Amino acid sequence: MKVIDEIYGEFSIEPVLEKLINCQAIQRLKKVHQGGASYLVNKQWNGTRYEHSVGVMLLVKKLGGTIEEQIAGLLHDVSHTAFSHVIDYVFDAKDEDYHEKIFSQVIEGSDIPTILANYNLDYKKIMDDLSQWKILEQPLPELCADRIDYTLRDMFHNGIISIEEVQTFLSHLVIIDEKIYIDSIEWTEWFVDTYYKEVIDYFLDPLNIYGYTILSKTLKMALNKNILEPTHFLGTDEEIINQLYRSNDNEVIHLLNQLQEKVTLIEDEQDFDYHMKQKERLIDPSIWLDGQLIKATTICKKLQLQNSKASIKARKGVYLRVILKC
Repeated sequence: MKVIDEIYGEFSIEPVLEKLINCQAIQRLKKVHQGGASYLVNKQWNGTRYEHSVGVMLLVKKLGGTIEEQIAGLLHDVSHTAFSHVIDYVFDAKDEDYHEKIFSQVIEGSDIPTILANYNLDYKKIMDDLSQWKILEQPLPELCADRIDYTLRDMFHNGIISIEEVQTFLSHLVIIDEKIYIDSIEWTEWFVDTYYKEVIDYFLDPLNIYGYTILSKTLKMALNKNILEPTHFLGTDEEIINQLYRSNDNEVIHLLNQLQEKVTLIEDEQDFDYHMKQKERLIDPSIWLDGQLIKATTICKKLQLQNSKASIKARKGVYLRVILKC
């Protein structure tokens, strides 16, 4: 099977990956948006968990990861619920890890273990500890395929970076001891700048925060009214929205209808309607220079300043005042 990705290009993949891609658990992710509520308030913010999952798999492959690590890359987000991280606010998962808590349950309730067994692969050995896959996952502040893909993919979708920049950046990635590093100060600075456009400018965009706040409030209300049950979130975004409208509950539908682009928002810490914080995501990748690894912030003061500003913004969160709703 050949897979064509708008960022990484065309790849031939192994039969087991084809089977996994076509299974229901992965196909569901085509209708789960990466940005949660984002697409409901800005049609341009419409990337999906499917695109990201396949992208991570291909990036792992491009960087020389084993077939097992490619499988882990494809499956790492399979347990994301409808509306992705919005559900963390619905269930008060402060570490934004609800999908991790149900990961084993989702895998075991799917046909993934059977597919892997048909290729003499044990799903537990591959999926029980994703930290064993060093290209796929690394704790902040280092780089990993997951972190790189969602940054590049979102910022490319949103028109912030070009495909030429992406391809040049990718050419500067190197694997040392099975981990991803960059071999250029210039392209490290470029990625850090792009990453903060993702996790600060985009994740904490007032319109994005507004969407998360209104949708999580709507979903909480629907749960309290027994319109939804937690198991419904293992479906798709569209299925949940349809369920809400079918309820004919005026309160729920009124809230849902507030999810629109035509809203005027002002950040105001003194007079605000909503306040939301997201977890702090600071990055300080090591750079491979002259045969040694050097932390980016030790040789670039610009990155020190970016980290400081990002930390302040993330810890403070966003205070929103709604001026006008059309």
